Amino acid sequence: MMWEPACASWSPRCLLMLIIVAAVKPTYADTTLPPCDEMDYYYQYTECDSTGSRWRVAIPLNPGTCSGLPPPSRGTDCSFSCSAGKFLEMSTQSCTPCAAGSYSLGSGLRFDQWDALPGGFISIASFLNAKPPNGDFQACSNSTWTPHGVYLESNRDECTVSLVYVVHLEKQGSVSFTYQYPDNNIFFEFYVQNEQCQEMSQSDEQRWIKVTSNGEWGTHAINLWAGTNILYWRTTGILVGVKMVQPVLLKEIRIEGVAYTSECFPCRPGWFSASPGSSSCRPCPSGTFSAKGSTSCAACPPNHYSLEGWAECKVRPPCADRDYFQIHTPCDSQGKTQAVYRWVEPKICDENATGAVALPASERRKACPPCNPGFYNSNDSTCSPCPAGTRSDGTYACTACPSGTEPVLGYEFRWWNVLPTNMKTSCFNVGNSKCDGMNGWEVAGDHVRSGAGSSDDDYLILSLHVPGFKVPASLSGMSGGEVGRITFQFETLCSGDCQLYFMMDVQSKSTTVVESWEGTKSRQSYSHSMSRNDSVTFTWAFQRTNHALDVRRYVGDNVKLFSIHVTNVLEGVASGCRACALVPDGSRRAGSTCVPCPPGFYIHAETNRCEECPPGTHLAGRHTYGREACVACGPASVSDREHSRCYSDCSFSRPHNNRTLTYDLSALSDVASLTLKPSFTTKGTKYLHLFNISLCGHQGRRAAVCRNNLTDFSGVFNKDEQGNDDGAARLANAVDGFICQSTIIPADGRGFRTPISSQSVRLADTFLGATVDRFLDGVRADPGLFPENTNNVPDLNFFYRSTQVTASCDQGRSSVIVVRCNPRKSQRGELSVPSSCPAGTCDGCAFHFLWESASACPLCTRDDYHQLDGACKGGIQETFYLWNEPKLCTKGVPLPPRSSTPCESVALWLKLGVSGGGFSAALLVVLTCYFWKKNKRLEYKYSRLVMSANKECELPAADSCGLDEGEDPDDDTVYTRKPSLLRKLRSIANKHEGGDSSESVQLNSSQADRWVMD
Repeated sequence: MMWEPACASWSPRCLLMLIIVAAVKPTYADTTLPPCDEMDYYYQYTECDSTGSRWRVAIPLNPGTCSGLPPPSRGTDCSFSCSAGKFLEMSTQSCTPCAAGSYSLGSGLRFDQWDALPGGFISIASFLNAKPPNGDFQACSNSTWTPHGVYLESNRDECTVSLVYVVHLEKQGSVSFTYQYPDNNIFFEFYVQNEQCQEMSQSDEQRWIKVTSNGEWGTHAINLWAGTNILYWRTTGILVGVKMVQPVLLKEIRIEGVAYTSECFPCRPGWFSASPGSSSCRPCPSGTFSAKGSTSCAACPPNHYSLEGWAECKVRPPCADRDYFQIHTPCDSQGKTQAVYRWVEPKICDENATGAVALPASERRKACPPCNPGFYNSNDSTCSPCPAGTRSDGTYACTACPSGTEPVLGYEFRWWNVLPTNMKTSCFNVGNSKCDGMNGWEVAGDHVRSGAGSSDDDYLILSLHVPGFKVPASLSGMSGGEVGRITFQFETLCSGDCQLYFMMDVQSKSTTVVESWEGTKSRQSYSHSMSRNDSVTFTWAFQRTNHALDVRRYVGDNVKLFSIHVTNVLEGVASGCRACALVPDGSRRAGSTCVPCPPGFYIHAETNRCEECPPGTHLAGRHTYGREACVACGPASVSDREHSRCYSDCSFSRPHNNRTLTYDLSALSDVASLTLKPSFTTKGTKYLHLFNISLCGHQGRRAAVCRNNLTDFSGVFNKDEQGNDDGAARLANAVDGFICQSTIIPADGRGFRTPISSQSVRLADTFLGATVDRFLDGVRADPGLFPENTNNVPDLNFFYRSTQVTASCDQGRSSVIVVRCNPRKSQRGELSVPSSCPAGTCDGCAFHFLWESASACPLCTRDDYHQLDGACKGGIQETFYLWNEPKLCTKGVPLPPRSSTPCESVALWLKLGVSGGGFSAALLVVLTCYFWKKNKRLEYKYSRLVMSANKECELPAADSCGLDEGEDPDDDTVYTRKPSLLRKLRSIANKHEGGDSSESVQLNSSQADRWVMD
């Protein structure tokens, strides 16, 4: 084995060694082994050298069992190849036609038989490196590409599964494949690598496969290198909010550039090739079968049946109720129709077997239903459209619209005697071509319903083509928004896993599933609005089961469409007339001619003239007639210039606690994005929810834009995704609104080179208003979903609604943004969703957001600060202003600047004088109180003495009435009058100086006289 590198770098030397070995070895082996014949070896070419040459060498089937192998010989050029239907006969090195019962592509490879995965193909399921935090992780080991006879089916789950094939080309070639890719909830990509795992340079259009319509096959081709090419077909399902995805189907893979093929491929069982030199095989028709490599098909035995491409026949079962169906005949010349019964084709049951049911007899003829509105019944019992400018409800002849009115154009199908000319029905099944010629739907008088089909997994398709939309003159005042609407009533009756898909194909570019329903659904109505004037094909596809079954089990499962109504259809028919605006009297064309009103104008009910809607109103609903067509905008909202919608001017005012709070929310006017925490599906797919929010609406423009980049990966997370480019809303794969949502698959979530944005939906297209109340127009703000507001500033609630209904939200979606004052946040603030509803919604229909911001605080006023005066220093006094704490305002009135005012300081002598005067005054008050109290005591004792004297009529005797010699009287003890205050003070002072404890008693004159007389 050590010489292999040398051979790889010097192939002529290796060839010489082979020649020597081949020449010497037989000489040695002739004496021990029998000679080799043609059955003991096969030929194979060596690798091409630098000159484009190669050698043909004989390779023994069982080395060491024979001798005498043919010597190496020079082979054909490396570019040599045979044409289709031939193969290279290695013994003669010439092209030979394939025998009957086989086929060849010559220099190419074709894979179109998928009973099993062909040799060389492998299916690899990818595993994620990270495990979801919740531990809910399921392995993808069971996910694979599955063969189904005539097609190969991808996985239906969230795993990433790659179909890989390695091919070596001697020259530049190509690969092409036929596929069906109807569901954009699964990612389908194709890329090529070389033997060093280096990826071929491919554009996004080459790598990402385009979506096809239901039942349509697409073809994708790409050039290949000369050398080794590793081909990858990779699919990844995204089941975030989706019940099930429709798989990708591969029908045929063709590779060109292979130098030669040395053998032909036998036809598979159920197929045949009748003539030599065939490049393909054909399937056996129904009622026949064939084995592998057959040149013809054999008929089935009696009481047996087979379908197209079957390798064996089966016994016919007894006929049952599921083997026939009912149809209604077209109206005859007498205006009659009847219900008749037909066997399901191809008929596989035996009506003569024991227990078989017979085909029911046809029902009695009855009158045909009337024509649909906008049509009239002609003499040949057929319904014809009314001429332009006329109308009919389907029961009378077409009549012209009265003066001052115009026909209401559209489609309104309520009666189903025949299928309208702009509607088509078909049946599609990739594994059963017999379905192609059948009607997928059948008319039934008051409804149209799904047909029988050929098998339970058929797609029964009904399509309606609308050439475009035209807003009538009477609705011209309504600018933007809706240009048309489709509404239909339906019901499904299913015993299995049936599904009904409603799809839309805009300008024949790609089909998008608008809505789907699974299982039995009672009679209900669904409506979808159109915002762009494009040619559209609406499609209803019904499938009883997605499992291929040999026996019919669900033929009784069906869907019924009762009515279809499309408004504002270009070149449509009219069932009625609508009042329109007339040319003004002063105009030269004055009269009864209808004219379109300017945007924002309504039609005056009395004059039929255009009048502009009052300020603060917008044209709502689907009419512009009368003043009531102008609907007032909600609280704290204004209308745009065209009166097409209401929006917020990012300002708000309300009274609160005897003051008016004014808000300026302009800092929140730009589109904000909120990305929620990562989530994981059960298969481990990591995804995030992205919300783009336009709080105020940018003067009526719904500036929040969300894009689907499933098949357009050049603009992920560019300015369109962030909602800053209004032109992005015109893209077919984008939605716009006040609030929209996208599901983001990060680049590391599935190994993609760029993040994936899908499932974009509009959550809010109408602004209802802003208020501090919790309810507005049927939408409720739930304060319990968010933390309690602890400040004294009330929350502002912004209310929105989406008019687009869904299967789960029959009233449409609603959204509430709670705008809360939080001074600790920035001016731009921070968005969040309820912790109890981490996806922003608890029921999928009502969405709640909290936007905390300093900008959500009211504007500052004089009531938000207070004044503080400083001390007088040096004859100057400063005045300061401080905000009230906590500060719950922003912008508005600023704090007044610090101010200084002159002040006078008091002199020292004045301070001392004031102090002394104050001390003297205090002392005088104290002394006055003291003496007043003493005086009261004297008066009390005196009064006691007087009372005692009056009682006994005499006074006690004195010890001595005279004075000793040389003594002076101490003081006067007898007064003839009431003493003054000064005398009382002197008496008290003398008493204290003498130390006598007795007190003087005042006597009146009468008593004094009496004492003298005695």
